Amino acid sequence: MVIEQICCLKCCKCLWISCWDTVWLPFFPFPDRLCPVPHETIIGLDLLLTMSLLRLLAATLKHPGIQFLKNQDVARKVFLQNRLYVSSRATEPFLSGSNSNYVEEMYYAWLENPKSVHKSWDLFFQNGNAGAPSGQAYLPDHSSLLQSHGLNQTAYKAEKLVEDHLAVQSLIRAYQIRGHHVAQLDPLGILDADLDSFVPSDLITTIDKLGFYGLHESDLDKVFRLPTTTFIGGNEATLSLREIIKRLESTYCQHIGLEFMFINDVEQCQWIRQKFETPGVMKFTNEEKRTLLARLVRSMRFEDFLARKWSSEKRFGLEGCEVMIPALKTIIDKSSETGIEYVIMGMPHRGRLNVLANVIRKELEQIFCQFDPKLEAADEGSGDVKYHLGMYHERINRATNKKITLSLVANPSHLEAVDPVVQGKTKAEQFYRGDTEGKKVMSILLHGDAAFAGQGVVYETFHLSDLPSYTTNGTIHVVVNNQIGFTTDPRMARSSPYPTDVARVVNAPIFHVNADDPEAVMYVCNVAAEWRNTFNKDVVVDLVCYRRRGHNEMDEPMFTQPLMYKQIHKQVPVLKKYADKLIADGTVTLQEFEEEIAKYDRICEEAYTRSKDKKILHIKHWLDSPWPGFFNLDGEPKSMTCTPTGIAEDMLTHIGSVASSVPLEDFKIHTGLSRILKVRMEMTKNRVVDWALAEYMAFGSLLKEGIHVRLSGQDVERGTFSHRHHVLHDQEVDKRTCVPMNHLWEQQALYTVCNSSLSEYGVLGFELGFAMASPNALVCWEAQFGDFHNTAQCIIDQFISSGQAKWVRHNGIVLLLPHGMEGMEFSEHFEVSQLYECNWIVVNCSTPANYFHVLRRQISLPFRKPLIILTPKSLLRHPEAKSSFDEMVSGASFRRVIPEEGIAVEVPTEVKRVIFCTGKVYYDLVKERKNQDLEGQVALTRLEQISPFPFDLLKEELERYPGADLVWCQEEHKNSGFYDYVKPRFRTIVNHTRPIWYVGREPAAASATGNKNTHMVSLRKFLDTAFNLEAFEGKMF
Repeated sequence: MVIEQICCLKCCKCLWISCWDTVWLPFFPFPDRLCPVPHETIIGLDLLLTMSLLRLLAATLKHPGIQFLKNQDVARKVFLQNRLYVSSRATEPFLSGSNSNYVEEMYYAWLENPKSVHKSWDLFFQNGNAGAPSGQAYLPDHSSLLQSHGLNQTAYKAEKLVEDHLAVQSLIRAYQIRGHHVAQLDPLGILDADLDSFVPSDLITTIDKLGFYGLHESDLDKVFRLPTTTFIGGNEATLSLREIIKRLESTYCQHIGLEFMFINDVEQCQWIRQKFETPGVMKFTNEEKRTLLARLVRSMRFEDFLARKWSSEKRFGLEGCEVMIPALKTIIDKSSETGIEYVIMGMPHRGRLNVLANVIRKELEQIFCQFDPKLEAADEGSGDVKYHLGMYHERINRATNKKITLSLVANPSHLEAVDPVVQGKTKAEQFYRGDTEGKKVMSILLHGDAAFAGQGVVYETFHLSDLPSYTTNGTIHVVVNNQIGFTTDPRMARSSPYPTDVARVVNAPIFHVNADDPEAVMYVCNVAAEWRNTFNKDVVVDLVCYRRRGHNEMDEPMFTQPLMYKQIHKQVPVLKKYADKLIADGTVTLQEFEEEIAKYDRICEEAYTRSKDKKILHIKHWLDSPWPGFFNLDGEPKSMTCTPTGIAEDMLTHIGSVASSVPLEDFKIHTGLSRILKVRMEMTKNRVVDWALAEYMAFGSLLKEGIHVRLSGQDVERGTFSHRHHVLHDQEVDKRTCVPMNHLWEQQALYTVCNSSLSEYGVLGFELGFAMASPNALVCWEAQFGDFHNTAQCIIDQFISSGQAKWVRHNGIVLLLPHGMEGMEFSEHFEVSQLYECNWIVVNCSTPANYFHVLRRQISLPFRKPLIILTPKSLLRHPEAKSSFDEMVSGASFRRVIPEEGIAVEVPTEVKRVIFCTGKVYYDLVKERKNQDLEGQVALTRLEQISPFPFDLLKEELERYPGADLVWCQEEHKNSGFYDYVKPRFRTIVNHTRPIWYVGREPAAASATGNKNTHMVSLRKFLDTAFNLEAFEGKMF
């Protein structure tokens, strides 16, 4: 008897199942026989079948059989050997754990009615009750079983029959797992499906390979019963081996290559099998074929039109993958059908103009006028090249007659940088709509093959896909697989067989498809959209295509890929191939095809004529994230004023009280946290706040105003320096938490605080995208340490710093960067006007009150700018770094500059030196000034807002001390602090008549020393210089 193993997903124990005749019978157990099939090729009975058979054996529990079952010394461990039929008579216990429960149920059913169980079980229990020795009760009488089936075959023939069935199941599984390796995916016919050039030995690519399974050519016409793990039979339960192989090859080895068997979910695997294996599933109506042809016409003729009109312009055309346009439209159509209302897309530059024209439906004349070199920009800023621009558009989806909103997010040349931005924007749109399951809003990300495999942010973005505070409930990834990266061959560009292998980390199915088979592409895209709607998981569509031109239209690819491009020059375009096919089968006529082409060519020509009248470029027309109602109709702020950011004292007291308590009953917190909450309560009673409490009050007051606050980053819930504690954890109940901030008011906005994955690039991009969706939210990202932001530098440089200049895109994201060395004439509204004109705001607060105000000011401003806050470390618990309620109550506001407020200001003419500084070093200077008794001779002025530079306030300070030395003091090294930034600005204020001396550490390659003594020596040195009033005498500036 041949035995096989299946893994029970419920109990993770190994069950033994025996097979008899052409019907699978639950002949359990036969532990003395070793499985002859290698573990990796074993085909198990479908779990559903197994469970249903076992349920039939369940009955009322009775005690007498339990002892008998426990006495059976049956197998617990499973031993497998490579295709060897070895008999072992050792008996092993199998009744512990979950397996024994199944056996007990069958035994009780047998006691109730012996006929209710299969004869094999009947024999097993009869032998046991008759006192069969341990380990022998399960040994069957083969001949009696054969007779009970009315069979006269020998045991050998029966065993051979079972072996052949197992072999066929192994063959089916081999195609499901490895069929993609031999799929015909390359339209050029040059490369194999993957880089391995791997032809699996267990696929029947030649007749002689049947021997791998112990089968022969003579077995091809034998009929085999199909297992429930395949759908190739359709309504047929049996097929000949020849037909089985034919259907497997048709499903897995043609123009679609499927990778899904690594998914550890049976239901999901069965779903995919059914979608692709069922005979006849990939059939299209004539109307669907004509629609597909029309979309291909628009995709290809758009590129042809651009090539004719602007042959020497770079446009990063889609030639070679024109099928991408109908693919995207198919995904959108199917998603709209399932209820999606808003699709947010991100993509590289290749094909962007085509997507804007034929998917988003941007007016063609607006695209064509971008090629005019004389076009003037109406908006301030640098603008960006046409193939980086985004767009937002609402329209009716013609396939479903439903309203659909499409947004293509603008992004720079940095490939894949837009991925997390799109995900963040999608998450925000879902949040504001209450779309917790992603049934209304979804994202589509397009990728190039080289970038998808090479850019680490792809991996970071995938790992956000299933995190509670970051999931978008499934993204459809479409890879435009050119089979080349600029000039780099895939064999030099990645170590993995496919560019899409990164998607395996999140169990996303990968559908490879030959882009020269439009119908296969459409079917795959339909399935991808259904998958996302059904399982809310990511899915990848790999369009294996080619790039008809070089990296751009001016590039010569023959230099580096001569053989590939010789074949490409011979390649018949996909539109002609598909049109010839439809004309041949009578779906369309040649005249209809030519009329479709002429119709779209006419549309392009008319738009081209209109584009000549365009003299001004309005970048605002290319916004990817408009904020209706926030600006006026011209896209300008409704006012240029900012209301004071102070709040009523009773509100401060209330927030402080909640921040000092646990709102939930029977919630036990850590004793150390109890002390922290007690200190908070004492501060609230004394009308004082530290850094953490000031932040709490800023967030809490905004929540009362209906402003959603989101704080994200590594360990932000507790705070890297254990100062925040916004999420409390019950010390006795696992996973029970409390967020007191969400218990401030009965009617308040939601506060979201979430620890992120250990990622900066991906998470900062995500939060930037979240902040794009609405101006009425305070979205903060905190770096674990200030310099950790450098791994997200691409997001900072390409989106945060320059986003408004390039794309007229406002964004109010706040960056919290823990920082510190531990180891003219001005108008009335100058402050707000200056903020509006800058690209971002940078502050380094020295007081909790100022931190409170700058957070609230971010929402009070009539526009949005990125806010960079250099937050402290040591000041979190510094005894002097506290603020009174008086600095935070109604009427108070953010102080860009905090001037000297001590003895020195009383007689400014006696002040010999004014030291300007920012942040934590102020407290070191105050302490040293007091030690040297120089309060009357040295004034300390704090620069709280670094950018935009507070020229107006500093001018007042400089004029107050006309005879004093001007010194800039910083704790950072000279080449890494603010001196090079502030020096020319101070000099501008004094019209270059007075020097601004530097005091601080000398230039260094490293940002900080790891030696405490070295740190203290350098601190002592620059403090001595700062208060040596003769330090700069006789020196040239």
